Amino acid sequence: MLYREAGQFKASYKEDQQIFPIRQDRIAIALILAFFYLVVPYFASQYWLQGIMIPVLIFSLAAIGLNILTGYAGQLSLGSAAFMAVGAFAAYNFVLRIPGMPILVAFILAGLCAAAVGMVFGLPSLRIKGFYLAVATLAAQFFIVWALTKFPWFSNNSSSGVITAQKVEILGYAFETPEAKYLLTLAVVTVLALLAKNMVRSSIGRSWMAIRDMDVAAEVIGIRPMHTKLMAFAVSSFYCGVAGALYAYTYLGTVEPEGFNLDLSFKILFMVIIGGVGSIMGSFLGAAFIVLLPIFLNVAMHALGGWVPQGISSNLELIVFGGLIIFFLIVEPHGLARLWQIGKEKLRLWPFPH
Repeated sequence: MLYREAGQFKASYKEDQQIFPIRQDRIAIALILAFFYLVVPYFASQYWLQGIMIPVLIFSLAAIGLNILTGYAGQLSLGSAAFMAVGAFAAYNFVLRIPGMPILVAFILAGLCAAAVGMVFGLPSLRIKGFYLAVATLAAQFFIVWALTKFPWFSNNSSSGVITAQKVEILGYAFETPEAKYLLTLAVVTVLALLAKNMVRSSIGRSWMAIRDMDVAAEVIGIRPMHTKLMAFAVSSFYCGVAGALYAYTYLGTVEPEGFNLDLSFKILFMVIIGGVGSIMGSFLGAAFIVLLPIFLNVAMHALGGWVPQGISSNLELIVFGGLIIFFLIVEPHGLARLWQIGKEKLRLWPFPH
């Protein structure tokens, strides 16, 4: 009875098109944001902030980027980690080579560089689709990592190719503590997540979904496939690029090209599959699930002691990942976001039978 829109009347088109049209949703989002902005920084330990909350937020942003491309536009990609690498190294070079470069501007420019690279590797989508497009984006994964390793200019002539992110400072305030880095990451992710939520509800998002569902019919009704697909690659890569910059500056501090390998791309893809394809909320749920799962398995292994054979325990994470992917593809292809949606629909009808 608490989650019903009965009596909530929309008197204008603007009210009907709100990003959260139901009052309960607006209250819930406000409470969730207040909790993460006001409660978590003061009560969470340094380990929780630096080791769990920040990576969950960063991977959520990368998963949103991949979800825009795969979930909403229907274009498969296996190069998300490579676009994160472009963002990380671009932000590093902008701050290094342009005196007085504001860090937030460097993040935006890093995202734009990743968007430009994403559009280049998105050109094959104009001719191929499905598995063949995934292979084409896989080439981007290997090429970008190779280029960042081969040309020492990107890492400021570092012999190992490792870069150390500069200090994050905004308007004279240095973001050095885990609490400060967490709040900065949370602010960036909040803004970009709300922009993504609005974008997928706009004419651009509807064009993406039309191309995803039936590209020939979409072209017949006037949607330009080339413009729409390249826009999806650009926006997706922008989000991954900003996520890569945050990955270097607020999470690790020191990164190398090999850190953005194919395993990371697959991990982001698993976040989208488990969280929910075509869902902004699913990106957050999937990222939290994938980050927390190894911690849970590690605690479970210590609790079980020697009951689990060593050969199985060392590969248990991979076994569980594979099993969960198969489970969600068979039982609930729309992931955790669909389960959340079903729960809200049941709340609307409770206590009546359904």
